[in-house]
Amino acid sequence: MDIGVEIHNLAKKLWGMNRSITGEGVRQTLSAISEHIPDLKIQSVKSGTKVFDWTVPKEWHVNEAYIITPSGERICDFKLNNLHLIGYSIAFNKTITLSELQNHLYSLSEQPDAIPYVTSYYKERWGFCISDTERKKLKSGDYQVVIDSNQFDGVLNYGELIIKGKSSDEVFISTYVCHPSMANNELSGPTVVTFLVKWLMEQVNLRFTYRIIFIPETIGSISYLSANYKKMKKNIIAGFNVSCVGDNRTYSYLPSRNGKTLSDDVAKHVLNWVYPDYDIFTWSDRGSDERQYCSPGIDLPIASIMRTKYGIYPEYHTSLDDLENVVTPEGLKGGYNALRLALELIENNEHLKVNVLCEPKMDKHGLYPSLSSNNIGEEVLLMMNLISWCDGKLDLISIADKLNVPAWDLYELVKKLKKHNLISSIE
Repeated sequence: MDIGVEIHNLAKKLWGMNRSITGEGVRQTLSAISEHIPDLKIQSVKSGTKVFDWTVPKEWHVNEAYIITPSGERICDFKLNNLHLIGYSIAFNKTITLSELQNHLYSLSEQPDAIPYVTSYYKERWGFCISDTERKKLKSGDYQVVIDSNQFDGVLNYGELIIKGKSSDEVFISTYVCHPSMANNELSGPTVVTFLVKWLMEQVNLRFTYRIIFIPETIGSISYLSANYKKMKKNIIAGFNVSCVGDNRTYSYLPSRNGKTLSDDVAKHVLNWVYPDYDIFTWSDRGSDERQYCSPGIDLPIASIMRTKYGIYPEYHTSLDDLENVVTPEGLKGGYNALRLALELIENNEHLKVNVLCEPKMDKHGLYPSLSSNNIGEEVLLMMNLISWCDGKLDLISIADKLNVPAWDLYELVKKLKKHNLISSIE
């Protein structure tokens, strides 16, 4: 089956789960991902735990939520679309007037058919989200509001996987599992990462160790860093925050705060060959967990490779961000392939040094035609140009950039030259 279709199928399976920063929806999501990644460890952090300047909130659970209109119609039914209830809404059960209700309704006049995504994690309030079209149809009268929800001391959950490589140096991959019923700005990240993990686990002799986490955004990354940042600062050499990788409109690059890390070099090189017209953002355009990973004092080398960036596409944070019109199998496949190329490049990137002075006598090694000719072939020419830049100072990405070829076109040539002991890696 096509990889894009497989990822899309997983997204459809996860669609209806009520994900938030805590709760059963997160556990259901992690459990479903565990069916693909049996070694995924589901960890928990207790409510009330201090994590840097934050405190892990209480767990949130919803049984049902809806509004009954004066005519007896049920609207804003949480069971039909979990975006209808604002995230972390407190319980409420009362009959109120339309004017009172309007103070607790959220809609978008500029997108009249969309249900907006609204949350109130850290301040108690109740409310519903509704399309502006439906809101304008509401008539004066009494409305019965039912929100059967509760907050309690529980846990924040996240999934963690460590894939051991030959080196203790780590590549970090993070994605989030905290948004309900949205496709690009939620399900594209964890579903693409799930299949990247499956690919990684099929590889033999991985050079680096991989640290992969599926977390609630912001409070999850802060909680994880609070417990692990010292080891992460010591070991992580590169990584990506994976979000918005499922539509088929464009590709995007968001740099690390440093802007000159291995992750940045890899992201730009890959996107230059995958989609040369990719959108380039700056650190000021940040908005996801890179805010935590690259914050002063943490300073991890984390960049982002995306399709259309969060906050840019019109369906962002609304019910219009769906698995039919926005996120497609083709779009997911593109996001997956770009990130897989990035991980492959990290695995293969190294500083290379030629082992002989002057040009090697290539025909002696069976790497150059013994008959002199004006046409020595593209592969031989590329090999000779590759050798000419192997001074021990340049890494493979830099050499590929100088030769104006994708780095993956050089992988087999490097192996061949190493086999004949003509070049070697500088650790």
